[in-house]
Amino acid sequence: MAVDEARVAELTQKLKKRDEDVRESWIRTMEARIVRDDLQKCYRVEGVNYLENCKDLAERYAQMFKDNRVQGFKHIDV
Repeated sequence: MAVDEARVAELTQKLKKRDEDVRESWIRTMEARIVRDDLQKCYRVEGVNYLENCKDLAERYAQMFKDNRVQGFKHIDV
């Protein structure tokens, strides 16, 4: 009985960890989406000067696009 309870507790802990990781992955992805929307607004507002005035947003979005991918639960070993 004690072994089964320990196994259930271990599995529960892994599932909680998996849910937290997926949640954090989605949060980072949504942050990238917000930066993308800000970049689109900047592009529309600035017109021909968008290359100079939106450069920081473009670089930030490019970095976030590479780093902030949704990992999903298949990546985590259960």
